[in-house]
Amino acid sequence: MTAKRVQYFTESVIREMTRLAAQYGALNLGQGMPDFEAPQEVKDAACKAIQDGFNQYAITWGAPSLRQAIAAKARSFNGIDCDADAHVTVCCGATECMMATMLALIDPGDEVVIFQPFYENYGPDALLSGATPVWVPLQPPDWHFDPDELRRAFTPRTKAIIINTPNNPTGHVFTRAELTLIAELCVQYNVYAFADEIYEYINYTAQPHVSIATLPGMAERTVTISGLSKTFSITGWRLGYCIAPATMSNAIRKVHDFLTVGAPHPLQMAGAAALQLPASYYDKLREGYRRRRELFLPYLHQAGFEVHEPQGAYYVMTDISSLGWNDDTEFVRWLIREVGVAAVPGSSFYAPRERGKTKVRFMFAKRDESLHQAGERLQRVRQGRPR
Repeated sequence: MTAKRVQYFTESVIREMTRLAAQYGALNLGQGMPDFEAPQEVKDAACKAIQDGFNQYAITWGAPSLRQAIAAKARSFNGIDCDADAHVTVCCGATECMMATMLALIDPGDEVVIFQPFYENYGPDALLSGATPVWVPLQPPDWHFDPDELRRAFTPRTKAIIINTPNNPTGHVFTRAELTLIAELCVQYNVYAFADEIYEYINYTAQPHVSIATLPGMAERTVTISGLSKTFSITGWRLGYCIAPATMSNAIRKVHDFLTVGAPHPLQMAGAAALQLPASYYDKLREGYRRRRELFLPYLHQAGFEVHEPQGAYYVMTDISSLGWNDDTEFVRWLIREVGVAAVPGSSFYAPRERGKTKVRFMFAKRDESLHQAGERLQRVRQGRPR
């Protein structure tokens, strides 16, 4: 006798694959968590915050020092005019940011435009808020969208669009031209933009990261969502944040208050310290992931996967058709059991799921030795018997 709202989606397939990886001792290239440490100064700041007594509730929408650091970063990196007190809400991860935003700004019956393949939370987020997802496909190999398809997706019932750039799972970095078209449609139809920019610093293209909130007419209708987990390799800390106009922020804060009350206070203090790292840190971060991409992708090619090279983030989408498989979930389960490498079935990023039945996502936020070991194991894939 469960609620209807939870009957339309499954548990997270990503987290399920992580459990299977642990059960079979497989190298986990599924869930997006590094196997290397956070910067030492960030860890030291967390320990110091605990010793210094930051162990009780912070202000619900975020410790002042962290909000001030986020606002300064938003102004300098994103080009967003941001006030720490009026515009920033700290949540328990970017995942809560998106859910709180949806519950705060979307009503049952509204339509939300979502590009697919999509990060697997977006569909359930829309359903939990009572909205109807409207899917717009991203087309391989470069994961572009058809402008006419996007235009047709906007109707008088459209309330919001979700943009994730750099994109999970495809690695697509939305161009300024693509974002400009999205912005024009948002203004025309009076639609919110929920911009998930958690991978904003992991961009391999020559074009700089563009926040849609900076485009004409978008500042007053955009919620920019990001966090510290991917940038500082602290996925377990669950520190995300929303940047939005005051009226929208007030609504988000109401929902956030009753969802989680607040993010961990000592980790917020350490997050403020993390955001003080020099610009060279971000250069090293980007180049480190570029090197991992160049290390790992050749292994996938050699193993027989069709590889769609990512422009950003630390995921790569592949196609397994040429390997003789047409069931992504069965393939990944076999991969975990028999090859010792975990990935994520592509169907978890599509609606209906059948659209992703030949797709598999790998992640490469791993130490070099882990990627070499996984790549060598993957060479056994050709020996597997297609089902």
